[in-house]
Amino acid sequence: MVLQRDCGKPEMSEHGSADGEGESLRVLVVTADDPLYVACFFEELIPAVPDSVRIVGVTILPAFQERLPTTAKRVLRLYGPVDFTRLCLRFAGLRMRGRGISRLTKKAGIPLIGTRSVNSEDYLRRVAELAPDVIVSVAAPEIFRPPLLSMPRLGCLNIHSGRLPAYRGMMPVFWQLLKGETAAVVTVHEMVEAIDAGRVLDTVEVPLKRHDRLSRAMVAAKHAGATLLVEVLDRLRRGCVAFRDDSPDDDCYYSFPEPEHVRALRARGHRML
Repeated sequence: MVLQRDCGKPEMSEHGSADGEGESLRVLVVTADDPLYVACFFEELIPAVPDSVRIVGVTILPAFQERLPTTAKRVLRLYGPVDFTRLCLRFAGLRMRGRGISRLTKKAGIPLIGTRSVNSEDYLRRVAELAPDVIVSVAAPEIFRPPLLSMPRLGCLNIHSGRLPAYRGMMPVFWQLLKGETAAVVTVHEMVEAIDAGRVLDTVEVPLKRHDRLSRAMVAAKHAGATLLVEVLDRLRRGCVAFRDDSPDDDCYYSFPEPEHVRALRARGHRML
């Protein structure tokens, strides 16, 4: 069942009400520095944002919020030496060609809002000055604390590449492939203190192939998520808000995959790259 709010009643939550038809919705985006997959999201999003939605800033955090050697060890353990080498070459090639979120945002005239932590007092002051109506997390590697969650008057949204609450946690596309799903469900939901636990605003399905590549499915999910987000933001601006009340009973949280999970994925006929 879908809970539908009338378009003429601009209400979302306790944070306040949406802007009128003649005003732009102010959006701040928090994301991770990733030219491989997350950049695909912004390549799709930025050209599709209508004049009625204004991205007032983008904050780019280091992936995993850890030192590069630690991330390298994590990824090597996941992919194995062969795919890890291929992934590094792909990463280096994209960097050499200048592909990245910062370049995309600068080209579009969107300010970059730097910080080491989105929960720091300095960052919260800067966000207050920007006065966003909505903050959107796109693969943001840091948990939003209550002061940040409560700051935008329409709340915070997250783009999650998995059906909720069945695929809460990390790398949901991977787990959906491993579990034999025929589609990855990209979800836009409200952010609350618990991870991936807020009300769902909308979803879109991304078909998965019988013998698929994780990299292909992740890129497809990023493209679909960007399109879905534009639609949701437009509805928020107009005061048309739908919250889904059809969540399944299976509530699972998945952590970062282990090598045995990758072996099981490959045994199903899938590839990582």
